[in-house]
Amino acid sequence: MIDKPCAVDAAEPSWFRSSYSSSGDGNDCVEVAAAPHTVHVRDSKRAQGPRLACDPAAWAAFVAYAAQG
Repeated sequence: MIDKPCAVDAAEPSWFRSSYSSSGDGNDCVEVAAAPHTVHVRDSKRAQGPRLACDPAAWAAFVAYAAQG
């Protein structure tokens, strides 16, 4: 997990909510931000909290697997 941005990704990425986050509370969502070499994932309730970071290929494989149900 990433607690602080690294020097390469120092600018705050542009976050968007996952289309799969459909809880009754609009704040209970997974948010994703894509950078050139990294996909960041965070919990919308803890925007300043830890983030998961993975490479784009790993993220694409995860999304494909999740879409299979």
